[in-house]
Amino acid sequence: MNERKDKPMPDIGFKMMSLFFRIRDVFMNPRKLLEKVDIKERQIVLDFGCGSGSYVIPAARMVGENGRVYALDIHPLAIRAVEKKANKEGLTNIRTILSGRDTGLPDESIDVVLLYDVIRSIKDKRALLKELHRVMKVNGVLSILAEHIKVEDVLEIAGKDGLFSLRHRHGKLLNFKRGQHE
Repeated sequence: MNERKDKPMPDIGFKMMSLFFRIRDVFMNPRKLLEKVDIKERQIVLDFGCGSGSYVIPAARMVGENGRVYALDIHPLAIRAVEKKANKEGLTNIRTILSGRDTGLPDESIDVVLLYDVIRSIKDKRALLKELHRVMKVNGVLSILAEHIKVEDVLEIAGKDGLFSLRHRHGKLLNFKRGQHE
């Protein structure tokens, strides 16, 4: 079997990206974007490719102490950054996962999956979407932010094999519902 593996970016690249995100987040409030996903208290959220945690912290506040946010990234520095931010903010409802694709989460356990500016860099998009379909609840939401990739390409990728279908579109933010095909 010739499985294509994703690799983390070099540490210096991650540090530069994190600095850019800190500056960006001052001007573009991540919570405002998450409000378009309709995250609610008590939900379970997976931020796949969480980076330095721009969306993890506001999502954790939105789901409250009875909800949970899983922050998954392939880069060890991302995991450390999220854990540091969670500790600083006193948030105990965040769990980190160091992985390139497999979440290790139970079937149909996730209400909302955030896939923000990540899908373009995933080599085996079909395998990723199958994993996300597996962990999403039947009425779950897959929210994809189409930055650095055409919206039309995201629609084609996500709709392939009937795994997901578009629920709402807010510019480059696409919210999909889980399809029935596996």
